[in-house]
Formats: sequence, C-alpha cells, structure tokens
Amino acid sequence: MVKPFDEMPGIHKVVSGYTGGWKEHPSYEEVCSETTGHFEAVQITYNPDLFPYTELLSLYWQQIDPTDAGGQFYDRGGSYKTAIFYHNDDQKQLAEESKKELSESGRFSSPIATQILAASPFYEAEEYHQHYYKKNPAHYNRYSIGSGRAGFIEKHWRDVNR
Repeated sequence: MVKPFDEMPGIHKVVSGYTGGWKEHPSYEEVCSETTGHFEAVQITYNPDLFPYTELLSLYWQQIDPTDAGGQFYDRGGSYKTAIFYHNDDQKQLAEESKKELSESGRFSSPIATQILAASPFYEAEEYHQHYYKKNPAHYNRYSIGSGRAGFIEKHWRDVNR
C-alpha cells in the first residue's frame, strides 16, 4: 500500500505498520498470527492543500478489492482486511461518503466490505517492511501479478487516470 502514495505530490511520508488492535507494539509475526486484533496499515502524512483527503480516499479504493471481507488477494485473515481509519469527524464523513459513492457506482457487483473505523494507536512495522517495494522490487512485482492484485486493479480501474 506504500508504493501508490509514496511519490505523489503533497505526500510527505508513508509508514507501514499496524493499528486497530489491543496489543501494544506488536511484531509482524504477532499481527499475522491473528492474536492482536491489528490490521496491517499505512500511516500517511500529507499536505491537504496539495493532496486533499478526498484524493487519498480515491487512490486508496483503487488499490484494494473493497468487496473482500476475508483479506486481500493471497493474504487472508483479519489483519489483511481493508479499513479506513479516520482521525476526526470530517474524515469520517468524507470516508463514509466515498464508500457510499463507490457502492452506488455499479463498479462492483458485491457489497463494499471495507470498514470505516476511528483511528487508534499506530505502531510502526519493523524496518524490513518499510518501503518493501523498493527494497525487494522483484518479489513485490511478482506478488502483485501472481496474487491477482495487478489484474484486479486493471480490470476495475482501467478507466481512471492514475
């Protein structure tokens, strides 16, 4: 989820990590064990004058299968479910509106499963997870294609300028 946002104008920082659970400072292994309640997530620091929150939402929807309630592509389980974590009432309202618009757009035949949740403490992932797509480009690209993510995005979003 880092790559699509990483070099956009107005995006200052994208950090991989975990949020939404109860375990403080979880490790990747703990999160993947489904015992912490956390989601794998990214925390994005951005300039809203250059990259508005609504654009963050739009780009986010274009990176996921929002109808999959059991994870994402090859990655299965609660830690891989999709969610938007909001920090204030404005973000919550905009997220709910964007979800409703996507649901009513007819782009997907199944219901939108992505949750909209209040932000909770965010814990940075281990260093080897940060900017994984840059550190391991061959594996990242193979996974994107092999998992079906790249094809899914092309099928559902080819008409959108990215």
